[in-house]
Amino acid sequence: MKILQDYSLNELQELMLQYGEQKFRAKQILDNLNLGKSISSFTNISKELKGKLLNEFADLPLKIYTEQHSKDGTIKYAYELSDKNIVEGVLLSYKYGNTLCVSTQVGCRMGCKFCASTLHGLVRNLTAGEILAQVLTVNALLGGKIGKHRKITNIVLMGMGEPLDNYDNVVKFIRLVSAPEGLNVSPRNISVSTCGIVPNMYRLADEGLPVILTISLHAPNDTLRKSIMPIANKYKISEIIAAAKNYFNKTGRRVVFEYALTDGINNTPECASELARLVKGFPTHVNLIPLNEVSERDLRTVTHKQAEKFADFLKKYGISVTIRRTMADDIDGACGQLRNSIVEEK
Repeated sequence: MKILQDYSLNELQELMLQYGEQKFRAKQILDNLNLGKSISSFTNISKELKGKLLNEFADLPLKIYTEQHSKDGTIKYAYELSDKNIVEGVLLSYKYGNTLCVSTQVGCRMGCKFCASTLHGLVRNLTAGEILAQVLTVNALLGGKIGKHRKITNIVLMGMGEPLDNYDNVVKFIRLVSAPEGLNVSPRNISVSTCGIVPNMYRLADEGLPVILTISLHAPNDTLRKSIMPIANKYKISEIIAAAKNYFNKTGRRVVFEYALTDGINNTPECASELARLVKGFPTHVNLIPLNEVSERDLRTVTHKQAEKFADFLKKYGISVTIRRTMADDIDGACGQLRNSIVEEK
């Protein structure tokens, strides 16, 4: 069934006119949706209108299937969609607020060797409303409301799936979640990750949405990247860097490069030197990530000392760099792990 969370305020107003209702009903419905409510729980519309909606739209687009709590405070959610598919989300709590990592696809077709999300391939794209529903559900669970009273302050599109492989739905989601009549999350507090789908990186730069573009690079040259990321067979690193520079020139936003440190693969001084030369010359930041090991993959993470050594090499070249704090290592922390365990159990 269709879901109302896919609709903007203007689209809901058009729907109300089709139903023979007044346009103001659209705002009432949208307010309920933004509070994470099911259609059947709406109390400010008529029983007749509620019946029309339930005849055409799913009562809820998703529900929390299970959750895992880490000792560090991280919470990992498995959401069950209305078609029984499972996707994941992660809530990270910081001093400045709560960051929610959301999924954009059921599975993934990118085939990166270090990622669990791609183990079962791509099932389907999520709609804009299904991505939004992840945020609305957790915001409501935390007691959040709308606007300044929301509990979710930052959003990262780094869960299951490749966001720029589901481009139209992702862009619509950003517009929905940042709308003044919605949760009103600033695009500047939203990060969109990509493994490097170059044409859509250029498209995103022209959308007028100043989100943080985060590029999953993970290797400093094409030969090494091809061995761990199939997308490298289609787009060269030089093309990705050119698209990243264009994104900065169009939006003024510094680009972030994600680099998962894998022992014996991409953590050598030579790799650090190559990486520094790649990202030097325009405003960038490198986020080093000690690999979150996946049991189905024969790849191993680095020690914190190894990560610090790699970071020191980059700093010598004047590169802005941080090492991501290891979190959720006592639960199914790697992207796709929790879903895979549920799929195998089913």
